[in-house]
Amino acid sequence: MEPNQNDKSGDGSGKSGRNNPNIAGFLIIGLVITFVLNTFIGNWVADRKVQIEYGQFIQLVESGSVRQVQIETDQIALTLKNDADRNRVAGILRLDAAARDAGGPLVLNQGRQSDHQVYYTGRLDDPGLTERLIANEVAFYKPIIRSNPITNFVSSWIFPLLIFYGLYYIIMRNFTSRMGGLGGMMQVGKSKAKHYDMEKNTGVTFNDVAGQDEAKESLSEMVDFLHSPEKYRTIGAIQPKGALLVGPPGTGKTLLAKAVAGEAKVPFFFLSGSEFVEMYVGVGASRVRDLFAEAAKRAPCIIFIDEIDAIGKSRDNQLGSNDEREQTLNQLLAEMDGFASSKGILILAATNRPDVLDKALLRPGRFDRRVIVEKPDLVGREAILAVHAKKVSLDAGVDFREIALATSGATGADLANMVNEAALRAVRLGRTRVIQEDLIEAVEVVIAGKEKKDRILNPREKRMVAFHEVGHALASALQKGGQPVHKITIVPRTMGSLGYTMNMPEEERYLMTRSELLTRITALLAGRAAEDVEFGEMSTGASNDIEEATKLARSMVTQYGMSDKFGMMSLESRQNQYLDGRNVFTASEATGADVDREVSRILGECYAKALELLRVNREKLREIAECLLEKETISGVRFMEILQDRKTA
Repeated sequence: MEPNQNDKSGDGSGKSGRNNPNIAGFLIIGLVITFVLNTFIGNWVADRKVQIEYGQFIQLVESGSVRQVQIETDQIALTLKNDADRNRVAGILRLDAAARDAGGPLVLNQGRQSDHQVYYTGRLDDPGLTERLIANEVAFYKPIIRSNPITNFVSSWIFPLLIFYGLYYIIMRNFTSRMGGLGGMMQVGKSKAKHYDMEKNTGVTFNDVAGQDEAKESLSEMVDFLHSPEKYRTIGAIQPKGALLVGPPGTGKTLLAKAVAGEAKVPFFFLSGSEFVEMYVGVGASRVRDLFAEAAKRAPCIIFIDEIDAIGKSRDNQLGSNDEREQTLNQLLAEMDGFASSKGILILAATNRPDVLDKALLRPGRFDRRVIVEKPDLVGREAILAVHAKKVSLDAGVDFREIALATSGATGADLANMVNEAALRAVRLGRTRVIQEDLIEAVEVVIAGKEKKDRILNPREKRMVAFHEVGHALASALQKGGQPVHKITIVPRTMGSLGYTMNMPEEERYLMTRSELLTRITALLAGRAAEDVEFGEMSTGASNDIEEATKLARSMVTQYGMSDKFGMMSLESRQNQYLDGRNVFTASEATGADVDREVSRILGECYAKALELLRVNREKLREIAECLLEKETISGVRFMEILQDRKTA
């Protein structure tokens, strides 16, 4: 979609009205300046030109003072030979006023004249002039080409105006870019919303959005209201004024808003919440008024405000509150209350922090609907991969379900990045089609980073990493409810891992039982347990495993009610669930110490179980580790083949 080039509120670039100079005002100012300059230059030239009588001209020629004469149609210009001649004829140039008034003889003034003065006299019908000039050795000529009146006009008026305009434009552009400029100051309250003419360019539609069926269903009804409002008004239904799109980053909130505009085929205004806020108090409120005024002219239309939490945070009087932001929010609330839904203006907004929004903004009548845009499930991830894969050439053997199973928790943006990484890998390896191996490798690149080929481990470190990763795989395979192993590798990756074990679930899971969580913790700690079993010591390679295991154990105690000591007691609340999902402890310090002891107990029991599993299956651990050291990467199928062979033996 391209911004409408005729829209003055445009894309913020400043080339569609804000930075263009006022042509009428400039012409007036330019003409005045040009007139003054022409007058000044004319007077200056007039001061340099001195007119003498024709008889005085003849005297100068006959006295030998004239070096050159230019004979024109109505005048004769002459040039004197040297300074002595100029001093001698000074009296001809400055006449004594008293003598002239008295009618007496001409009195010569001997004052020194300017070296750059021009002397001229009127041309008379003098047949003997040519012979007189030749006799006194005076060079003379007559110009062949006279100046054209049009040329004089262009050089005197048009050309100066163009020069002034160029200087004016350069100065104003530089001033605007640095300081906001005079034009920027005059237009500071104008809306910066990008306007898209969806009637001419439909852009994105619901067909381009996958994995968000519930969200599309909620928004499609609002699109239908814009298309056919009569059938809703007949029954007495009122168009919702707005919808708030809530979800984690990368789930497609902005894409959904563009799809709504593409389906409705109405003008679409897009801007970020931060574009309302400036250093000047009142600017944001002015921009809100201008935005809604422009939208009213183009109704029916859609206004989309991305990251609305930038201006929609809850109002308070605490230290650090922002008057500009609060004024902007107040104006937004007033504007959303001020227009009738019958005008056909639909407001969409997106945020991943709904908990910080002002309650007045969320009430019905402003944002009537809250559309949750969650991370896609298994079916949704398959559909998203299929949508993005339409843009690349795929091999017939590509299985999106396998990729979807391996990317639990991935957002639409993550999946789009994985498809692109797979296409880049195919090109890098000289293929014209993307195969399944490219997609699997792309998943690993996004999760763990690229293979770090320049990191060479010494034999002992490499052996320790191999046993560590096989410990994870064995604990997963030997426990009931463990996730199947897809791949084991000891190739270092750019995100810091020296190796990893990739598990791939057989199906999408939404709930986990207590035993499954304990199985997961045991598998995480089995890497450290494998080091202890084989080498009798520990390494720093288990730090991330310990961190993840501790989080799971703590959640069991404080959130899931799976602790024998605390029972079904909530000890933590989750904040910013769509961002970092940080947990805030809500109990006393004494209870916190008991929680730490309970978490330590769970981890200790799981580690002891991991040690027991690996000691019993020590031969399996060594055999698979030796194979991994030789191959560096083994698949889950190969891992199970070795494991099953040992079982039958």
